[in-house]
Amino acid sequence: MASSSDIRKGLCIHYNNDIYKIIDFLHVKPGKGPAFVRTKLKSVTNGKVIDNTFSAGHKIDEVRVETKKFQFLYKDGQTYHFMNVSDYNQITIEENLLDAHGFLKEGEIVTVLTNTEDGTSLSIEMPQSVILKVTSTEPGLKGNTATNATKPAILETAASINVPLFINEGDSIKIDPEKGSYIERVKN
Repeated sequence: MASSSDIRKGLCIHYNNDIYKIIDFLHVKPGKGPAFVRTKLKSVTNGKVIDNTFSAGHKIDEVRVETKKFQFLYKDGQTYHFMNVSDYNQITIEENLLDAHGFLKEGEIVTVLTNTEDGTSLSIEMPQSVILKVTSTEPGLKGNTATNATKPAILETAASINVPLFINEGDSIKIDPEKGSYIERVKN
């Protein structure tokens, strides 16, 4: 049993007869009254996100997880197929377990969190950044690097993000999949 002081991003817990992953949290210590932890929890079974507040010292039932590296193979409807990079076993994961599935391209290495009690996949952790090619955007103009103006762009995974004005079709860009935001242009 863990307590509310052990809450961290990515922690999986038993709550309301389901398993939830903590996707965001904030420790609050008001001037009056006891401290508490405000959390945003995502159900690993149905993808539903709820807000919850735990009082200081509240006991939480932590789920023991194991992490393994998997390579994304292909998408089939709402199902994603992955291969374990160490023993080549393949698994399938439903789209609702993926937070940033729009930035997942074939061959990408991800970390899969697995429940050690029953072997079920709980969630997927994307790498810190991914490099994707821009397939469609308005043409860029020389000299458009001084302002923070952006334009929409479609990536090779069909995801849409805002990029600076100097980005052209065919450019490779580095993206933060957690925030869904542009980081930098990558030289080919």
